[in-house]
Amino acid sequence: MTMNDEQLLRYSRQLMMPDIEVAGQEKLLAASVAIVGLGGLGCPVALYLAAAGVGRLTLIDFDEVDMTNLQRQIAHRTEDVGRLKVASAADAIAAINPGTDVIQVTERLDEDNIDDMLNGIDVVVDGSDNFNTRFLVNDACVRRRIPLVSGAAIQLEGQLMVYDPADPDSPCYRCLYKTAGDEDMNCAEFGVAAPLVGVVGAMQAMETLKLIAGVGKSLAGFLLVFDARSAEWRKLKLPRNPDCAACGATRKTGS
Repeated sequence: MTMNDEQLLRYSRQLMMPDIEVAGQEKLLAASVAIVGLGGLGCPVALYLAAAGVGRLTLIDFDEVDMTNLQRQIAHRTEDVGRLKVASAADAIAAINPGTDVIQVTERLDEDNIDDMLNGIDVVVDGSDNFNTRFLVNDACVRRRIPLVSGAAIQLEGQLMVYDPADPDSPCYRCLYKTAGDEDMNCAEFGVAAPLVGVVGAMQAMETLKLIAGVGKSLAGFLLVFDARSAEWRKLKLPRNPDCAACGATRKTGS
């Protein structure tokens, strides 16, 4: 697509970057990203991707805004309490960039509907807060060969990984966690520092932008861990599991 004068001005600070320029920005404008969960992680992801010029965002969340969400879920305001999170986030996106097309999905994800929801999606960003949803999203992305940017944050620790089907050595989420194991740690029971989800969410948005625009090297093959207590980042090599129940089977069949 050809950018108009308003877009050239709006995205000028990205256009001047050799890594993006006009070609990269046009890829962003033509891209469609699905964001699963409009909570602490999904909110900054949505706002930054809209600001960066991603053309279409599909927001997937069935939950409503609660007063306890406002401490960290920056797309929602006090007056949004009781509203659907996707509706609140859509308003925040429109205020930042009315040129971003927003699709609101309020169905709970399950095996029967997830493949249809991911039709036409270029990248999926998972900001959900439970293993069952993360596995569901991961497995669908592996089946559909859609890049996945997965993040998590609890208390003062965050982590981030990328599954890229274009990379034959890229591990998926099930390569890291085979099963859900113990009961999920969640913010409602264990708490989370407000800026932490912003840090992880911003990194998810950055990795998504890189995948779409073809910038640099993604985190595929690594697990990025952030310890806010010590302000330390660790980038850990994450090997692909050849016997993985998700991506292992896909590679063995060649599909």
